[in-house]
Amino acid sequence: MEIFKIGFLSVRLLDILDILIVAFLLYKLYQLLKGGVAINIFIGLLSIYLLWWLFVKVLNMQMLGTILGQFVGVGVIALIIVFQQEVRRFLIVLGTNSFIARNSLTKQILPWNWQVSTNNKTAGFGPIIKACRSMAKAHVGAIIVIAKSSELRFYSNTGDLIDAVISKRLIESIFFKNSPLHDGAIIISGNKIKAARCVLPVTENTELPARLGMRHRAAIGITEHSDAIAIVVSEETGEISVAKEGQIRTNVGDDLEQVLEDDFK
Repeated sequence: MEIFKIGFLSVRLLDILDILIVAFLLYKLYQLLKGGVAINIFIGLLSIYLLWWLFVKVLNMQMLGTILGQFVGVGVIALIIVFQQEVRRFLIVLGTNSFIARNSLTKQILPWNWQVSTNNKTAGFGPIIKACRSMAKAHVGAIIVIAKSSELRFYSNTGDLIDAVISKRLIESIFFKNSPLHDGAIIISGNKIKAARCVLPVTENTELPARLGMRHRAAIGITEHSDAIAIVVSEETGEISVAKEGQIRTNVGDDLEQVLEDDFK
């Protein structure tokens, strides 16, 4: 269906849709790459492609073009290898925000993909919120990861398995400074504290403020690798922060309950 025509150039509805989709994908790509070393690698690969195009298509320099062409020829494989974490994050974002993932009929057909999220919602966040606010007042550092569509078993296995019912006292006792389990994160999945003292991946984002410590960077890191939500209590300031999709929101102590309910609704 042709919308308008300028000279010999005609613009269809599909052309506009095509441009919008490409713009959206490029924007998401920029969001995933910004702040980390991956953006420099991407610029380097783009530079190689532009040089190859210049030397082969414009200047017709066969030898140099052949050498650079070897890199271009394996471009897709190189992108998957180099940007495997970013590709994983992109697929997670796409999968958790797509129409298929949010469709109620899909949830009925594929219930196992939604078991963790549904269970967390029905259990409520009362004990978690109370524990976080109590630890914030006492300046006790903590990091709590709430799983959604993935149980995060790989990261749970890096710590000590607990599989206990969530309670305010248990969370506070885990992060008590003299507790052998306080150094690390706890992972909550399916209405239970699955593990404590878990090791999380640290983000490579270099644009984060210097005031954010290792707990905040680990919280951002786990949300870059999964669709989980991470809550951080700062030992230095007593500030409560929430990380999601590689982004962190600080000073949410008063709004913590609303933030969690909005995300799990």
